[in-house]
Amino acid sequence: MKKIWILFIFPALVFVFLTVSGHHGIENTARLTLSALHPLKTAKYILDADSASVLPLLPHNDSEEYPSPFENFENESPIASPSAPPQPVIDTDYPIVPMTYPLAQTDITYRRQNCYVKNVTRLSRGEVEAELLQETAFKVEKNSNEPQILIMHTHATESYQNWNELYYDPAYTCRDTDTSRNMVSVGEILTEKLNSLGYNTLHDVTLHDYPNYNGSYDRSKSTVESYLEKYPSIKVVLDIHRDAIERADGTRIKPVVTINGKPYAQVMIISGADNGYLNMPNYKKNLRFASHLQNSMETLYPGFTRPILFDYRNYNQQLTTGSLLIEVGGHANTLEEAQNSAVLIACSLADVFDSMQ
Repeated sequence: MKKIWILFIFPALVFVFLTVSGHHGIENTARLTLSALHPLKTAKYILDADSASVLPLLPHNDSEEYPSPFENFENESPIASPSAPPQPVIDTDYPIVPMTYPLAQTDITYRRQNCYVKNVTRLSRGEVEAELLQETAFKVEKNSNEPQILIMHTHATESYQNWNELYYDPAYTCRDTDTSRNMVSVGEILTEKLNSLGYNTLHDVTLHDYPNYNGSYDRSKSTVESYLEKYPSIKVVLDIHRDAIERADGTRIKPVVTINGKPYAQVMIISGADNGYLNMPNYKKNLRFASHLQNSMETLYPGFTRPILFDYRNYNQQLTTGSLLIEVGGHANTLEEAQNSAVLIACSLADVFDSMQ
């Protein structure tokens, strides 16, 4: 009988602690509470987790089912291996499905020109649409002697499929400390292209998620703050990631599009919103920038993007009004496809910045 009472008392005590916790305390305590109530589901979510966000403290659209509270949480992930990736193991039990995600206007996906935004906040359609393609809160100077843009990676060890076949090796974690094979290589191409187009860009190559994955965003926040202190001229901070799209049966989805006969990893921008707890007073200004970038990418390269995800998330986007997270493909894409996309992202950014001159 005593054991049964523990099942009720422990979550209650944790919930009390929740009310006196700060932002990180809320997030961690929520995980602890849900772990106690749903241990089997929690184990699965931890194994599947691949990126980080906060627990939505306000409900999403009433017409949709709420997502798993552990989806996209910053949980322990396999440590990246410094050794060479394994050779492919042919196994049709682990398929990859190429998919080009279409852009379509729906009840929660709004369109203005070639900009599409998936709104999963409680803001009304009118509130969101009012910000799209409005003037940005900053201007990026061309051919400046001072840095204007910072490219960085909270999850730098994220990597891609290591062979161009439609199956994957489940033994490979899709994480790598070799900067020629992970997100740093994508960021390097993006940086080089922006500089060649006349926009002074810095690239931070710190592996914020290695050797410890937990706390990655705290460490990347400190990195960005140090750059902003040293170079107050920086207007734009882009955190470059890759997604991980996998069905319940283990099938991995490869978001890819062919443009002029060349394969590119489809891109998704994430622009965080504030639900009153995330300390992001200027989040709508970030959304303005996101809308210009997405509109440019789709105008120049139709089919290149998935809709902007506008959600209650904090990815250190309170640090500037030009801070965005960009997902370049997913773990089923090849590195080459992601590197190809880095060039198009840079050209689209330059297109937006050119319009500011």
